[in-house]
Amino acid sequence: MFKTIIASLGITSTIMVSPELKITSTDEKMIFSGGLRSLLPLAVRSLIRFNKFNISNTSGIAEGYKQANVVILHKSLADDFEKFCHANDGPLPLLYRSKPGEWKCPSLSSNSDIRTDCLQYKIYEYGASTGTLTSLKDYFDQLKDMVTFYIGCSFSFEKAVHKFGVPLRNIEQKCNISMYKTAVPCCRVASFSCNLVVTMRPIPEDKLEAVVEATYPLKDSHGAPVHLGNPGLLGIQTLSNPDYGDLVQPHPGDVPVFWACGVTGMEAVSKCKSPLAFTHSPGCMFITDLKNEDAAVHYSKEIPKVHCISQNPLHYSIVSATAVQKIRDLESLIGTDPGDRGVKHLCCQDELLKASLSLSHAQSVLITTGFPTHFNHEPPEENDGPPGAIAMAAMLQSLEKDVVILTDQRAMNLNKKIIEDAVQQGILKRPVPLLSYHGGAAESALMFLCEEGNLERPRFNHLIAIERAGMAVDGNYYNARKVNIKHLVDPIDELFLAARTIPGVTTTGKCEAVVAPQS
Repeated sequence: MFKTIIASLGITSTIMVSPELKITSTDEKMIFSGGLRSLLPLAVRSLIRFNKFNISNTSGIAEGYKQANVVILHKSLADDFEKFCHANDGPLPLLYRSKPGEWKCPSLSSNSDIRTDCLQYKIYEYGASTGTLTSLKDYFDQLKDMVTFYIGCSFSFEKAVHKFGVPLRNIEQKCNISMYKTAVPCCRVASFSCNLVVTMRPIPEDKLEAVVEATYPLKDSHGAPVHLGNPGLLGIQTLSNPDYGDLVQPHPGDVPVFWACGVTGMEAVSKCKSPLAFTHSPGCMFITDLKNEDAAVHYSKEIPKVHCISQNPLHYSIVSATAVQKIRDLESLIGTDPGDRGVKHLCCQDELLKASLSLSHAQSVLITTGFPTHFNHEPPEENDGPPGAIAMAAMLQSLEKDVVILTDQRAMNLNKKIIEDAVQQGILKRPVPLLSYHGGAAESALMFLCEEGNLERPRFNHLIAIERAGMAVDGNYYNARKVNIKHLVDPIDELFLAARTIPGVTTTGKCEAVVAPQS
């Protein structure tokens, strides 16, 4: 590195530029080639400040240095917005909060001025975006009562990703990153509420673990991806029309990978409807003097691994190797057959792992139980299914998931009493809705599982069966003694068959099926 004076800037301070950087001047603009990645932050900010930079976004610039999203609000809203950031620190990792009227951010950068050092700003008036600006200096008086928030950005981890040999298509295509609004709600704080916004990068399938390893330690830059695979699972209908940024074209074999995005803050500002607010324009970040590697050098925690849990729709999950080993040990125990009943061949390797990961992603879960083993008694239920369902429901409630229990019509009163007792004893946080299903028509199962039978609007993400009778090939239900108990069993297994046709709905079952007796 060496120091040089760029005379056309009209400033007296020196600017650090790399030796390989080529600079030409055209129509008062500086056009750079060969070294955008190696520009130092001070040089970038100075060039932006004097409007000498002929670029549209800061991706790939000053590589290895932290970039920041910017939100500027009236001081009366500052405390609530800071709480909103802490409550949603995935999309909004807070790097610095200024004092009212403070243009500089000494802990992030030297010789900076937030009024001029972003490529472009957006102005919001009562929640509406009313224009873009290249400088905020005309708002000098208003800014004296406003607070600036600097929020981490995924552009910061691009150098780390590059080091792991992962191609970044937006840099290859010389365009901004793609950003999408999701259906995933953020935690509300006072007047701040919105859905999560994500960035999407197409990543080759064989590089998924590498990109997780590169980004997971960098929490100030959003850390690991929040989703890998089908965008519909986030509520994104199509990737061809980004809400912000540019369309990035994937290569064959690329998987869409999504990270939480600081543009979530812009959505929150819009929903807040403050009389006046400013943000950066998407992709036009504030570049700090902090090196992003600093956060990862001493990172010693276990990096999670990537596992495919569904091909249709395509869905990957990340999980620690320690958790995977525990689940596999459990699966091995489940597969033991001390009674030599011939069940070992029914166990499929890593099915428990897939079920666990699928369940971890589900927001709404249906649990069904009930097997009338004692068909001559009242009630006829075996006694491990219902408490197993309650235990599963309690676990899901603790994870803030929606859960319902489904059982046979004849067992509704019994399960209602069990649920009431579980709430009274503190096992369940709150009562679990209790449902029944009777079948009847061909479309009954889909109408039950989806709103108005619409496959794109499923009521449940995951179905679990605990000790349920399965239909035999002759359409009847039998117990272990081959006694037909169809009159005691509602056709709930129809729901599990129908769930196979609903994208994004997964099932887990411990069902009992008996082959029809031979005549």
